[in-house]
Amino acid sequence: MNAKQRRAQRGQPANAPASGKAWASKDSFQNFAARVGLGTANQGAQGGYGFDFISRNRVEMEAAYRSSWICGMAVDCVAEDMTRAGITIQSGVDPEDTEKLERELVRLRIWDELCDNLKWGRLYGGSIAVMLVDGQKLDTPLRSDTVNKGQFKGLLVLDRWCVQPSLNDLVTDFGPEMGQPKFYDVLVDSRALGGQRIHHSRVIRADGIELPHWQRISENLWSQSVLERLWDRLIAFDSTTDGAAQLVFKAHLRTYKVEGLRDIIAVGGKAFEGLVKQIDMIRQYQSNEGLTLMDAKDTFEAHSYTFSGLDNVLLQFGQQISGALQIPLVRLFGQSPAGLNSTGESDIRNYYDKVAQQQDRKLRTGLLRLLTILHRSVLGKDVDEGFTFEFRPLWQLSDVEKATVANSITASVVAAEGAGIVDRKTALQELRHSAQITGVWGHITDEQIDEAENDLPPAIEVDDPNADPANPDADAGPNGQQEESSKPQKGGASVRDSAAPGRLASWLNRRRLRT
Repeated sequence: MNAKQRRAQRGQPANAPASGKAWASKDSFQNFAARVGLGTANQGAQGGYGFDFISRNRVEMEAAYRSSWICGMAVDCVAEDMTRAGITIQSGVDPEDTEKLERELVRLRIWDELCDNLKWGRLYGGSIAVMLVDGQKLDTPLRSDTVNKGQFKGLLVLDRWCVQPSLNDLVTDFGPEMGQPKFYDVLVDSRALGGQRIHHSRVIRADGIELPHWQRISENLWSQSVLERLWDRLIAFDSTTDGAAQLVFKAHLRTYKVEGLRDIIAVGGKAFEGLVKQIDMIRQYQSNEGLTLMDAKDTFEAHSYTFSGLDNVLLQFGQQISGALQIPLVRLFGQSPAGLNSTGESDIRNYYDKVAQQQDRKLRTGLLRLLTILHRSVLGKDVDEGFTFEFRPLWQLSDVEKATVANSITASVVAAEGAGIVDRKTALQELRHSAQITGVWGHITDEQIDEAENDLPPAIEVDDPNADPANPDADAGPNGQQEESSKPQKGGASVRDSAAPGRLASWLNRRRLRT
């Protein structure tokens, strides 16, 4: 079967060229006579995209970050929001140990260093935070089980221009870091650790915008700055802003026509000096209550400039930057939302959801490794098998809303346990899980939950088979209440179990009295 027969079998014309270019333009409209469409001789067909390697120009990035507030906000907003609220440890760590870990996170400025690491990753396209463990070599793999109490000393942030990744020595072990540099060599002129080699397991890496394979290789296995994609929009926004500011100086122009002005300037001497004195006198006495003195043949005019439409132009450029960064205007520019009944709440919630996604993608893995080291350094023991944490939500409830939600959840759980739907262990687990929202019941420990597992199931209340139906109060005591039988009934069931429903409610009451 020749090429023509194969093309006919696939449904293509028999005379179609083998290169396939004949059907490449069928997806778009073209009119060569009117010069409309892609590929025709019009201005739109001449547009295209090229590379603008701004991320490689370190000085340009630093100038933009230091000089332009909008560039600073583009870099700082997401990084600060990702590390602003902290985390909630949800494993079986004792409440006192949890407080120790949180105090150590503050003392070592962990959140500040992580924030800086994310900032320089977004600005330069890459950064690392080195975990400093006293007494261990930096060029060896980090083993959490070898970290002793008090050895973890914090983080050191080094941006991509302070370290050189080992481009010819990559991670070959299967896993999420496969293909990444195995070592990072610190430059001699770095502010710390100059000339040392750092193993990849000891760093928390922060990247900017991820790049395809060959582009990543061209960037020495780093990513690109968040400013590179919107560089032209930033230039347009700042240019429009400065242009509007320059128009303010021309908002009210005044012109003064002098007959024979060119001849006076050409002659100079006393005639020119007299003209200058006249202009100075007009400027001196011209006010709201003054007069403008001039020759009868001279003409004085005032020209005003209107600024209508400039605010919409600036807003459109600002919206393009906001859309490119996925940061709402109310957060990026501090601009109040416009429109009837517009509060900006939905925009902020969507932005917080985006930040939560970035926390899980770019921060969770490195932070889990750091917390494992911190746990051994502070408490002197390994983390539990079920050790986990959650990022605190950025959308914070007010104290009144938290109290209302806590009361509703507690009442629902207590009612479910009292009705026998769930046991006390499950109820305690539900209460502790709600602590990340309400801040209440977060100190319920695993020991208390394990103790609840040993509770006897509540016995069902049954009638006394030996009671006289005609005289139900035959065994009543002196107060007219029927006495409880201490003897077991048929089948081994007690007549009445006072600890059946409400066991969790009584336990919670005892907890309140202790506190």
